[in-house]
Amino acid sequence: MIRESERPEHALRKTLGPVSLTALGIGAVIGSGIFTVIGTAISGDMSSGAVSGSVLKTPVLDYILHHSALAGRPGAGPALALSLVLVAIVCALTGLCYAELASMIPIAGSAYTYTYATMGELVAWIIGWDLVLEYAFSNMSVSVGFAAHVVDLMDWLGLRLSPKWLSPAYLPQGLQDLAGKDIYLPGWHSGFNIPAFLVVMLLSVVLVRGIRESARTNNIMVLLKIVAILLFVFFGIGFIHPGNYHPFSPNGWSGVLTGGSIIFFTYIGFDSVSTAAEECKQPQRDVPIGILATLIICTILYCAVAIVLTGIVKWDTMVGDAAPVVNALKKLSVLPGGHKLHWVRLGVLCGALLGMISSLLVFQMGQARVWFAMSRDRLLPDWFSVIHPRFRTPANATWFAAVLVAIPAGLFDVGTFAELSNIGTLFAFVLVSVGVLVLRYREPARRRGFRVPLGPVIPMLSIIFCTLLMAGLPILTWLRFFAWLVIGLGVYFLYSRKRSEFYPGPGA
Repeated sequence: MIRESERPEHALRKTLGPVSLTALGIGAVIGSGIFTVIGTAISGDMSSGAVSGSVLKTPVLDYILHHSALAGRPGAGPALALSLVLVAIVCALTGLCYAELASMIPIAGSAYTYTYATMGELVAWIIGWDLVLEYAFSNMSVSVGFAAHVVDLMDWLGLRLSPKWLSPAYLPQGLQDLAGKDIYLPGWHSGFNIPAFLVVMLLSVVLVRGIRESARTNNIMVLLKIVAILLFVFFGIGFIHPGNYHPFSPNGWSGVLTGGSIIFFTYIGFDSVSTAAEECKQPQRDVPIGILATLIICTILYCAVAIVLTGIVKWDTMVGDAAPVVNALKKLSVLPGGHKLHWVRLGVLCGALLGMISSLLVFQMGQARVWFAMSRDRLLPDWFSVIHPRFRTPANATWFAAVLVAIPAGLFDVGTFAELSNIGTLFAFVLVSVGVLVLRYREPARRRGFRVPLGPVIPMLSIIFCTLLMAGLPILTWLRFFAWLVIGLGVYFLYSRKRSEFYPGPGA
């Protein structure tokens, strides 16, 4: 696999160091969830179809324990801080597994490449197909959040445009103004989320031009959005009402677990770090540093925002809000003494928009490289592994990934995308952890630039905790996930397997 990646027609330019890798990871992790999905993780999903108590909307673990349907997916409330600690622990365990495999197999493709090397082609296809789901739906979610922040920016500037072209065509909770009046009722309406579509297409131009230019752009955006987050925390502390923290955990451990499951997908930033391993100058050293540094920095920032946000706004008022942080500042700015937050809101808005952009940049880069790696292994058409003659980037895969994300982003809401991305992420993490155990058994003497401590204990804990978080997702999400995998297996056996270099042929 390493020899194949070094052939001139497939070789990627090696330009990244540990700082750029860490910035890529931070750009992915704190760009999406901290500004967008954190609201639905706190408040849960109480859409019209869930209020009556639907089995399909009930988290798997709750149904197993209680054998009854819940009225929607429970939110974590102020206890989201505990959810984030749980997620950080799981990510640290899994991140160590990623670091060991990335230091051994510094090739584009992330979890797909690792499972290809450790568990064979069929399992690799399954995880590659899963990664397509993970990256595509996470970026759809982020681009919808980006559009919501664009609407907030236009509101701050006093611009009034028709919501028909600024919101998804499908709105499960409908669309309301700040006074709570319905703009659109729940369901479909005739419109399209144009900002969500355009941002994906424009960033694809940057990615086609080259990873070095993309990384430099991302480094600047990461610095500015960290400033925006600190601005929100610093000014928001003065408006905290202790009463908003009661009840601290309104839905008990069920809400804590489900909140962690929803917010989890934003932590796949360190997965994005590993997808860029082939473009690192010293991958055995740089990838583990990038992964672990990303986790430490992002966990601190996430917890700070969650504590301040649930302290200044009541936890159950963020249902369906794709821009909870800036909308919280907007509500406070009209209160006595809140006039100074008018300008703080602008700063946080700009930082949030940059955060969305950097997340989209990193996730689109990761998705295109998964398509590229699968094509290079002959599991997808050769068209996906064509390298741009001038920029040396997987241009065809990048453009295909752009279209795959941009069109659905104009049609659907943030909650659906987040749930599907999460189950794909957690499934990938389970297989990566299994891959570490398999290689420890099969090739114990192979050189490892980084080794997970405590032998098999950490990979086993990673598998257990990831499975537990998967159980916090609704039954409907599991059914959709299995349907996606069944489609993928059909594509593999009808097309990809016959193209594989390992295919024995009809007469064998």
